[in-house]
Amino acid sequence: MSDHKITPADVKAARNSFEANEPRDLFYRAATELVDLALRGVTSLTVAEALAVLLQTWNKTYYRYRKFDNAHFASIEKLLVKHQSALAGYRNRTIDNLNRTERTTVSTLLQAFERVLGPVGAAKALHLLAPGLFPLWDRAIAAAYSLALGEAGSNGDRYWRLMLIAKQQCLELSREDPDCKNPLKSIDEYNYCKYTKGWLF
Repeated sequence: MSDHKITPADVKAARNSFEANEPRDLFYRAATELVDLALRGVTSLTVAEALAVLLQTWNKTYYRYRKFDNAHFASIEKLLVKHQSALAGYRNRTIDNLNRTERTTVSTLLQAFERVLGPVGAAKALHLLAPGLFPLWDRAIAAAYSLALGEAGSNGDRYWRLMLIAKQQCLELSREDPDCKNPLKSIDEYNYCKYTKGWLF
């Protein structure tokens, strides 16, 4: 875990770099709000459509050779219905109270989502549905944490291990900076800037 320690200074540097270089943060904020509105039933959009706002911008490589059509929406809706109970329980959870007994449930959930959305899209969708609990990743971030992604449907255990690392990072970051509002998002910004974009050295 110590190899992946992130300090408040790291978070600040990443936030500055992220704000200066990454225009897609707007899509993240919009998708987060749309998912919340859809879950509360106060918009005409479905949850699947709200998720699509982020998936089609932050995960566009995945859709280069795949259609985001009605059949795909239907597959996402089926996922949401099938796992509705678990997702509702996770909605307001934070990663600091992640319990090791949840390993099978979380791994199964990630693998179900990645069969429809791919491993990167699955983590993004789960994060939008429970932003305080599920970390974001991509192939570069996973590799940097020695969790190189396998085929879609096989990454549940890797994601669980990332969650354990992220939990420790969040706990340490919260201790060092009690004013950090969303440690999990801050850690993602750091990972993205450092490992995906190479903006931090």
